[in-house]
Amino acid sequence: MPKKSRKTQDWRKDDRHHRREASRYDRPLPSREYLLELLHEKGVPLRGNDLFRLLEIDNEEDRDALSNRLRAMTRDGQLIRNRAGQYCLIDKVPLVTGTVIGHRDGYGFLRRDDDEPEDLYLSSRQMREVMHGDRIAVRVTPSRRRGRLDARVVEVLDRANDEVVGRYFHESGVGFVIPDNSAISHQVIVPRGRTGRARTGQVVSVRIDEPPTRHSQPVGTIIEVLGGDHTPGIETEIAIRAHNLRHEWPESVVQETGKIPDSVPRSALRSRTDLRELPLVTIDGADARDFDDAVFAERTASGWRLYVAIADVAHYVQPGNALDDEAVKRGTSVYFPTRVIPMLPESLSNGLCSLNPGVDRLCMVCEMLVNRDGKVTRSTFYEAVMKSHARLTYNEAAAALYEDDKKARERIGPLIEDLEVLDELYRAFAAAKKKRGAIEIETREVKFIFNAKGRIHGVEPYRRNDAHKIIEECMIAANVQAALFLRRKRLPTLFRRHDSPEESRREKLLDFLQPLGLRMPRRGAITPDHYARVLRAARGRADAELIETVMLRSMPQAVYSPDSEGHFGLALDNYAHFTSPIRRYPDLLVHRGIKHALRGGGVRKFPYNRKQMESLGQRCSAAERRADEATRDAIDWLKCEFMQDKVGDVFDGTVSSVTNFGLFVQLDEINIEGLVHVTELGDDYFQHDPTGHRLVGDATGKTFQLADRVRVRVTGASMEDRKINFELAGQKKNRQPKSAKGKQKRRSGKGGRRR
Repeated sequence: MPKKSRKTQDWRKDDRHHRREASRYDRPLPSREYLLELLHEKGVPLRGNDLFRLLEIDNEEDRDALSNRLRAMTRDGQLIRNRAGQYCLIDKVPLVTGTVIGHRDGYGFLRRDDDEPEDLYLSSRQMREVMHGDRIAVRVTPSRRRGRLDARVVEVLDRANDEVVGRYFHESGVGFVIPDNSAISHQVIVPRGRTGRARTGQVVSVRIDEPPTRHSQPVGTIIEVLGGDHTPGIETEIAIRAHNLRHEWPESVVQETGKIPDSVPRSALRSRTDLRELPLVTIDGADARDFDDAVFAERTASGWRLYVAIADVAHYVQPGNALDDEAVKRGTSVYFPTRVIPMLPESLSNGLCSLNPGVDRLCMVCEMLVNRDGKVTRSTFYEAVMKSHARLTYNEAAAALYEDDKKARERIGPLIEDLEVLDELYRAFAAAKKKRGAIEIETREVKFIFNAKGRIHGVEPYRRNDAHKIIEECMIAANVQAALFLRRKRLPTLFRRHDSPEESRREKLLDFLQPLGLRMPRRGAITPDHYARVLRAARGRADAELIETVMLRSMPQAVYSPDSEGHFGLALDNYAHFTSPIRRYPDLLVHRGIKHALRGGGVRKFPYNRKQMESLGQRCSAAERRADEATRDAIDWLKCEFMQDKVGDVFDGTVSSVTNFGLFVQLDEINIEGLVHVTELGDDYFQHDPTGHRLVGDATGKTFQLADRVRVRVTGASMEDRKINFELAGQKKNRQPKSAKGKQKRRSGKGGRRR
């Protein structure tokens, strides 16, 4: 152990962040920054016991807490623990840290923690000892294959999969679970006596007792039998576990929530603007339970005054408390067809924070003056108390406004005049949106109908109406003003960032559009207006849906970032999420920034810095992707279940995607997608043209292209693989020779059961 170079008992004085730690914890520990400084000063790796002695930490509780902090720093990539159990500084070890992204074919990639954009390749051999989602440290080696950078696993920093959901099988005396998540290519061995009475083919949750090694598969114990393919709600249970969604509340959260009153106390109303007489209303979906936002607009001499009132979640969820810690880990609420996994406990999300009608609620208000051109000329933020005057649904508001539905108008009563003012304002916002060149593409969604037993009974299209758009435009206006406000105050926050298409995507899009007689500039900056013009030119064409689909796919996914780089799709220079703090953590951070500024706080006293916001942005973006993937998995399961008794039925549809192994076809109305495999297209070899989004037959010249109208027959719906298969209706049975079929399968890179 190295000699001491400072008085260990003085760490509380030397730690520049001790005051921050003391404000968060009853028994403050050395900050992460101080621990890193100490390791730099010593210049050698140190064990936990070495640090305890250096810091003179003798209390067992404090030692446990410091050990947890060191483990968290290792998990977050600030430290690495070597095979001798010593903590090392990352910059002293020539390693790269990151998160494993598995592929169903056995290999994987490392999504790096540093700023390098290119993922590192993990061969199937390297993937033997890690699983999808694990955080690892690797040594980078240049590959002989086309100069690509490969990674060799050095240390596993954090195992992501304590439990895995999948199907249990018992073959040749061996029990094993095949994970539902195709990114996990391992089979989990389940020894005799650890099967939990599971039967072959059932969906189970298995605890990982022994992680994989280079020489062995992971070993586990079945801790829960979720059921069979048709157990009501099983699709949600699988998605929750497959994507490691937090769905149970820690005891600390339960206790903290229990201390919060059921109603707004009088003390909370002090120094707030009283808006209880203002006829604010909420307009949401019929099945919504958490009401984030309420709106009201009135005419002025030059246009309108718009009030957007948002639930004041930040009043109840404070930085560093148990509720906040759990909200950070969840990142977002997840909305499944049959269930919601909320970011906050229901007593808050559906109760005290929700803007329910007829009760006092704390809120944050963005009050805006809007001129007749749909431009916000002035905005003000303030804390208020409100009382929602009505809980309206989108369909109800649309029926009253646009269909002259007498029952809807009677139920809404005198508030109908307020809705008409909101509609006027929406028309002005919509005109301004069109003028600035925002991109408008309507996506097709479906709604699932369930019977009394919770089994899927039907699927019907879900279409947005103008009442949706009223609220959407009001929220966009408030989000823009929140971003501008925080930029003026120079407080670190999270912006909603949507970048313009990358050069490679842009080139592919241009190559696709040119043969169709549609043009975009090849040089210079591409703008949202370029997209909007092409979409307007495509309206009314037979291939309009094809063009919309390709243009949508050419754009990157929006993320959360401390850099305000604008929102390409909305054609806005500044944009943040302010309007949904009940269900999105970035919105809660934006509220904290606004409240801090309203109370005169400066940058130094704000509890977050840019680096922390950068980390939170990455976590929130990842949580959003995880929620989307989990929801999509559950929806795919339900679609497969719905189609199981449709085998043999014929449907009309549209080619929604073209790959080298076949066509994905989306059925009309019900928005269900399935695959017509390339071997079902006819007696020919089909070449994939990715630029033209088509398959072309070598011998026949027959072409299948994106957005083609086709008639298909359902040939199968596999619950295990969550895949629906079609064949072209009316086509003669494929009698391709086996050798040719084999050639097609090899070309497509598909075929065979996943292992």
